[in-house]
Amino acid sequence: MGLAASRRAGRGRRLRLQGISGNRLLNDGIGVAALARFDRDVLATPGLGYVVLSVGANDIGISFAPRDDDGPLAEFLKMFPGAPVTTDDVIAGYRQLIARAHERGVRVYATTIAPYEGTEIYTPEGESARQVVNEWIRTGGAFDAVQDFDAVWRDPAHPSRIREDFHAGDHLHGSDAGYRALADSVDLSLFS
Repeated sequence: MGLAASRRAGRGRRLRLQGISGNRLLNDGIGVAALARFDRDVLATPGLGYVVLSVGANDIGISFAPRDDDGPLAEFLKMFPGAPVTTDDVIAGYRQLIARAHERGVRVYATTIAPYEGTEIYTPEGESARQVVNEWIRTGGAFDAVQDFDAVWRDPAHPSRIREDFHAGDHLHGSDAGYRALADSVDLSLFS
């Protein structure tokens, strides 16, 4: 959201980024789970009017990652404690954040979850879960608006992958061009 924030420069609004790389919605791991820190790190912001939720990808990726106690992911997955979560769990987590924000008069916008085929944590089951959650984000009506980052990044010829020019070589994180495309896709009129 940093590039989108730069598009807002000079318009009298402040944007505050509270993301943690590797963060999850429901369980701790690399940092405290978003659900646990939302009030302190986000809702306690003076003058807050809007929240953009871009979380859930790591919940799905870690929960549906290949499991092999001796495999290459074993050590990596140890950084993410907690039982695997379901799509219903992720959706319930979103509903909690939305309710807490709406109680304070804060509008909640969501981003869809980007594709991640090509990563070590990818599985067809994880892709199915991503699709279920994205469909709910887009059509569930719980969010005040949706920024469809999946549509921006996905490869039209292979929708479970990020476009080659939009990832940083790992099929998970954006390249400069990829992040620029996301920033350019943000509907700034939502923040006025």
